[in-house]
Formats: sequence, C-alpha cells, structure tokens
Amino acid sequence: MSKSVGYALFAGLAAVCVLISTAIFVGFGGEGGGLGSSPHKPRDPAAPAVSGQWVGTWSAAAAAAEPGTLNGYAGMSIRNVVHTSVGGSGVRIQLSNLYGTRPLVVSHASLALAAAPSNPTAATGTMRRLSFGGKPAVTIPAGGAVTSDPTRLKVPGDADLLVTTYSPSSSGPATYHPYARQTSYLARGDRAEDATGAAYTEQSPYWRYLTGVDVWSTQAHGAVVAIGDSITDGITSTAGANHRWTDFLAARLRNEPGAPRYGVLNQGISGNRLLVNGSRFSPNNGPSVLSRLDRDALSRTGVKAVIVEIGLNDLFKSPRQLDPQKIVAGMRQLVRQAHARGLRVTGSTLTPFGGHRGYSDLLNSVREQVNRIIRSGSVYDEVVDFDKALRDPSMPVRLRPSYDSGDHLHPSDEGFRAMANAVNLEHLKQSAPASL
Repeated sequence: MSKSVGYALFAGLAAVCVLISTAIFVGFGGEGGGLGSSPHKPRDPAAPAVSGQWVGTWSAAAAAAEPGTLNGYAGMSIRNVVHTSVGGSGVRIQLSNLYGTRPLVVSHASLALAAAPSNPTAATGTMRRLSFGGKPAVTIPAGGAVTSDPTRLKVPGDADLLVTTYSPSSSGPATYHPYARQTSYLARGDRAEDATGAAYTEQSPYWRYLTGVDVWSTQAHGAVVAIGDSITDGITSTAGANHRWTDFLAARLRNEPGAPRYGVLNQGISGNRLLVNGSRFSPNNGPSVLSRLDRDALSRTGVKAVIVEIGLNDLFKSPRQLDPQKIVAGMRQLVRQAHARGLRVTGSTLTPFGGHRGYSDLLNSVREQVNRIIRSGSVYDEVVDFDKALRDPSMPVRLRPSYDSGDHLHPSDEGFRAMANAVNLEHLKQSAPASL
C-alpha cells in the first residue's frame, strides 16, 4: 500500500470517528441540550425528532408566596409528586424562588420514579441525585430560577415522578402552587435520596419551588402550553387522579393516530385574571396572564403551541371589567406577544356559570359579547369553543349537569374530558401565526 493511500485511509477513519462522536453528543444533549440554549427553535411539527430534543413534560406556575413561610423550609425535605405527559431517556428540572425575599439554598436535590401513584417511595433503581452546573448544591437568588443539569433516567409518559429538594437554611417565603390536586410530602432533615417514603410523614396539597420538568425525547416534537385560571388549574378535578382537562388532552396526544406528539404543560392559576395582578401573598389569583405569558408560556421548553383559557375572573373580581372590548383587547395583546415568538394561539370561549353565586344577567351578557367576538375569528389564531362543549343545550347559560362539579362554575371530571375532546389537534400542528 502506498503512503498516499495509507494517509487517505487514516484521514477517512478519523473523519468517521468525529462523526460518530458528534452523533453520540447530539443524541443526549447536543442541540438544545445546553442550559443556555433556546428550548423552542422553529421546527416542522410533523418531522420526526430523530436525534432527540428537550421537551417539557410537566409544569406548574409559580402562583404566590406561601403564607406562613417567612423562614421557608429550613432543615426539611420537600418531595413533590408530579405527573408526566411524555417520556424520555433523560430529565432535568426547574426550580423557582420567584417570591422569595432571600437567596434559596438547595444543598441536595433528587429525582426518581414513584413506586406507585401518589406514593413517596421511589421505584427500585431510579433514584438520581441532581446537580447544578456540575455542583451538588445551588443558591437561587430572590426572584430567580435555575435549571438542573441533565441526568439519565428512562421516564415513561403518564407516570408519577418524585422531585425532592432539601434546604439547610432559612430562605424567606416559599414560592408555591396551591390547589395542586396532588398530594406531596415533607420530611424532617435531609432525606432527599431516601428511596423509602417512611420519613415523609407530612402530607401537603401544594407544589413548592418546582415549576418544570423536561425530558430528552426522540419521540415528542415539542409541547403545548395551556395557560388560564382555575378551570385550567383543574381545581375541582379528582385529587390524585390527573383528571384536569390538560391531562385528558395529554392522553389524546399520546394515543390518537395522527396526533402531534407533544408534551402538555399546565400553567393555570386558580383565581387568575387576564388584566389585573393578584397579591403576591394571596393563596390564589397570581400575576395576570398578560404579565406572566412570556415566563409561564412562551419561554417553556419546546413550546410549539399555546392554548389560552381566561376571562371569567375579570368579570367576577373587583375591580370588575364589564367592557367586552377591553377584555378582547387584552386577549389580542396576548396573541401579539405569542406572534412575536412565532407561535400560534388557540383561545377559548368563556364558559357558562348560570346558577353560580356570582351569576348575574349583566355579567352573562358581557360573557356572551366576548364570546361572539372570539367566535368571529378576529382575536385568536384558532378557537376552541369550551362554552359550547360544556353548556346545557336546554339552558345554555348553565353547565350541562353531568359536566358540573356542583358549584355551577367549575367542570367535573367528565366536563374536563369534554373540554379536552373539544380541542382540534390539527390546529396544534400549525406553525405560522395567522394574520388577524
């Protein structure tokens, strides 16, 4: 063999080695895998995610500072139980100190699959210690947030995860999400990597500090974010059953032929309004959808589509907004924000509330005027008619009895299922914003 041929063969082998190394890197954390990289580059939603990408599988909005937690949870382990919408081969989490008044030190954090639904015990062999920038501990400044390093773990879709944080020192008010409709757990001392749940003797209906979970997926193409009020939050859904309308939507996206393989991220806050911020210390309300849209929806990992369900609390809560044009103007502003990110918005009609203690003919008239404008197609890129899906055909100002949780405002589990079934999945595949 001549020297020139030998050099050529050597160079060719070296090039192949480089290509293989690059493929291995991209296969877990290459494009979109860095903590500072963009999580939602434009992509054809019908194209297969061959090399994989980060996709949001679960989220909850940071709603307020938890009352009575001026010193945070010093010396305690918090084991949040959350439910995935899509699976993957790697995982990372987001923690928030949005409502904290001092730095939050997390000296130990872990993640595991739950051994059983709503159970604090980890499935055998799944406990993983989390790191942040290569370190086992992280300090989150007041008002700040952090994303963990990726860790390898095969995460199924439609499964419970245990995300545990331990803080050794006082940190100020805890950033939390009330009305989780899911039981989480607390333990004294550093029990972050306890596989058994024996030490987790205190139960809690809240999620604390945890605002997102992403998975590295070769199957999912992105995520759809639902943002809204208590109806999206699922406040009347059966606790622990994952029967919010977003959970039923996630099941459709996992199982229906031709459905886009998207994760579903629920960013509902009970009591939330479109136009007006709630108190930072209120157990509900939260910042307005207008003020939180970018953080809670448009910036989520892998977002491809946004669904907005909002407006009733602007009618109910003081100061009341009784001008339908001002409500619609706020909705159009949401759409402009999303369009600036290249995202389409599906918006919902306002649902019936006849029989509710807050009902009046005046408020219902405003609701119906807003709905007429929404249905005209001049507000959102697409419309999902939750009003039509839920109302009683014989008495349209009220919820259908089987869809009524009992308070004549919030849906039952079957009502939430009907909402999910009303979403046109083809609309979620569209990529270019409409011209409104």
